[in-house]
Amino acid sequence: MADDLKNKVIWITGASSGIGEALAYACINEGARLVLSARREDELKRVAANCKTDPKNILILPLDLEHTENIEEKVKEVILKFGRIDILINNGGMGQRGKALNTSTEVDRRIMEINFFGTINLSKAVSRIMQNQKSGKIVVISSIMGKYGLPLYSSYAASKHALHGYFESLRQELYGDNVQVLIVSPGFINTDISLKLLTENGGQYGVKSDAQEKGMSAEDCAKGILKAVKGGRNHKYVGGYELFSVFVKQYFPKMFYKLMRKMTKE
Repeated sequence: MADDLKNKVIWITGASSGIGEALAYACINEGARLVLSARREDELKRVAANCKTDPKNILILPLDLEHTENIEEKVKEVILKFGRIDILINNGGMGQRGKALNTSTEVDRRIMEINFFGTINLSKAVSRIMQNQKSGKIVVISSIMGKYGLPLYSSYAASKHALHGYFESLRQELYGDNVQVLIVSPGFINTDISLKLLTENGGQYGVKSDAQEKGMSAEDCAKGILKAVKGGRNHKYVGGYELFSVFVKQYFPKMFYKLMRKMTKE
């Protein structure tokens, strides 16, 4: 039976823009109560206002996934407000673009700290709450680059591969506690993430890719994610034609690598 999201407490990271913002609107339309997290509190307030719901249904909780030393205190704030956490959607993260050998170790580490360590630190703290509840769902927004690497995106792909390995394992460990884990692998989604990609020296890339411009809307992506959440899925691909690349890599690897080199040639 599909899950009903009405009155469920849903914590969304990266909620200030893109997929996270779209998820906030989709969840509130289904009657959920929300915890909205990201670094930019002013943008979280904007999203909360756009949700057009009673303020008691939303907790604005600024959070920097690069610095999660106070994560237990953040979790306590949520419990104090709502008394439980039903769904955690790990959507926060940062992209990277640059040749692997030219990318500074500081950038490599920052990507892993935000995308991987920040995500698992939050998930560990929330999972303990869900274990006590004997119910809950952890959702991880990964990427099709969690299934393969591409030239110029080495650290980003590595962080997404790490998420797959970690949460595939965690799923099995939490099974007996009635806590589910869903990994979502989006393809090209029309958001501004490419504008904020970290370059080799840690600057911002500042260019929106053609693939993203032509990609699925954040709103349609959010619908696909919530369908998977309510359907009890373990894994879900969301996107367009680019998802076919996963099939090509598995069954025609030589063709795949040739096409990827051609597509990403500078």
